Amino acid sequence: MKSFYPRHQITMNQHAARFLINSLPFDLQARAHGTVEHKTTFSMESCEFSVFETHRAEKDIRLKFDDLTFTAMLQGKKSMKLDNKTNYFDYLPGESVLVAPGETMVIDFPEADEQPSQCITLSLSAEYIEQTLQFLNLNQPKVSDDAWSVEAEHFYLFNNEPLVAATQNIMRVAMEDNKQKDLMVDFALKELLVRLMQTQGSQLVQSSSFLNKSNSRLAFAVNYIRQNLHQKLSLEKIAKMAYLSKSNFFKLFKQELGISPNEFITRERIDQAKHLLKMQQSIKEVAYQTGFSDANYFIKIFKAMVGLTPRIYQMQVAV
Repeated sequence: MKSFYPRHQITMNQHAARFLINSLPFDLQARAHGTVEHKTTFSMESCEFSVFETHRAEKDIRLKFDDLTFTAMLQGKKSMKLDNKTNYFDYLPGESVLVAPGETMVIDFPEADEQPSQCITLSLSAEYIEQTLQFLNLNQPKVSDDAWSVEAEHFYLFNNEPLVAATQNIMRVAMEDNKQKDLMVDFALKELLVRLMQTQGSQLVQSSSFLNKSNSRLAFAVNYIRQNLHQKLSLEKIAKMAYLSKSNFFKLFKQELGISPNEFITRERIDQAKHLLKMQQSIKEVAYQTGFSDANYFIKIFKAMVGLTPRIYQMQVAV
């Protein structure tokens, strides 16, 4: 049975910033000939990195990968599905899709005549992934006692800043002429895999199935934080309630989500503030209800994270 449209599986604020991967120059010959899925490939010992670009509207283009493949949109738009897994969905810059071994991407390019599309794929050998996960589980075991793992079923991702940085790093290393390329790729791939797993974790904490897990210390902490955003939160108290030392509490968030508990709390407060601002509550009341004791400090943090003052944001979402 096919799953729902991917965006229905993930909670995302419509006004959240999109983190874009830098696009690459188009291949002039491919552009001149209106090529569909022109492919430039860079092969290394543990992975294969490719750049695809399409300059002509086309339908039902199929791509299949033998290994687990990380894909990301750089320019343009695709309408695609994972065969026998999803319905069609728009695939846009700022988004990534993880394709399991043997899965087929079925792709339409509805706007490529006017706006060419460009995406990247990174196929990783099963042996390399297994070796990396074993290395992490042996040398950096999780506080949660869970094993490090790449979850192919959590395939649809909204990019965040660390994932974009790691992706751009592997792109740079893969395309450069360097005698030590395979060594540099190894370092870059390990970082990308960790960032990928953390991105999956940060989206997983939005799901009710995860938050209802009674044996998860992270789920407990996330639930407690969200239910108490209106008051001052003590990390020492939450860590103790989760049966963790303060240092392991910080390590738990860093490992699973890639951010500290303080950063997580601030993001949750700003997300809640956006919701309240849409309801046309006053700036002072929103600040109070989201745990900011000072409205001016709330305005400063909101603008730093959203790029707009609360008032301007409120005016825009009211239109």
